[in-house]
Amino acid sequence: MRAAIVLAIVVGAYLIFEFGRIQANYNIVDAQAEQREYRNQIDTLDNEIAELKQEIARLETTQVIEKEAYQVVEANLSDLQRKIQEQRDAIAFYRGILSPKDGGRGLRVQDLRLTRGRDEQHYNLRLVLVQVMQHDRSVKGEVEFSIDGQIDGVATTYNLSQLLPEDGSSSWPFAFRYFQDFERVLVIPDGFTPSKINVEVISRTKSIASVKQSFDWIAGQS
Repeated sequence: MRAAIVLAIVVGAYLIFEFGRIQANYNIVDAQAEQREYRNQIDTLDNEIAELKQEIARLETTQVIEKEAYQVVEANLSDLQRKIQEQRDAIAFYRGILSPKDGGRGLRVQDLRLTRGRDEQHYNLRLVLVQVMQHDRSVKGEVEFSIDGQIDGVATTYNLSQLLPEDGSSSWPFAFRYFQDFERVLVIPDGFTPSKINVEVISRTKSIASVKQSFDWIAGQS
């Protein structure tokens, strides 16, 4: 009898609970349907997130590829511009030999450049000599070279033999028909502040005059 009473109470309580949910427009079937719908929405959103992640990865990869491609194009463009400039410089150089703007003839210093060397007080010198509008024969001679400057405010001049490394030769002969370029390493004495470079191109060929020029001391990076 007691078990029957307890069972009746439990069943009654459940029926009252279900009745209340039905009254509130809620039942187990609807709840399960809503859960399935939410799960479907979650699955759909998960798929969209996965697709978006793939799209982001694709865009990032594309961006990296485009950046690398741009860098390659930029490097090629810079290289092409450098080659074009070199060709222009070469054309200007040969035009200066064949038909200079000033119409002059004979020997001249076409170019003189200084760059810093690897070691302290070391400099790389490049000198280019040309024979302008006079190419029927070769010219021979030698170069005299010196640098003016100061030591503790006192004017000082060093000649080539005083500016060379231990294994350097002070002899500077030349022989050419059109042009000749030279490279020398200079070692500037401690405490010496250079200001001017003097170059004298001494011709040993008859009827071809010597030439002397001075240049400001300007050293660029190597």
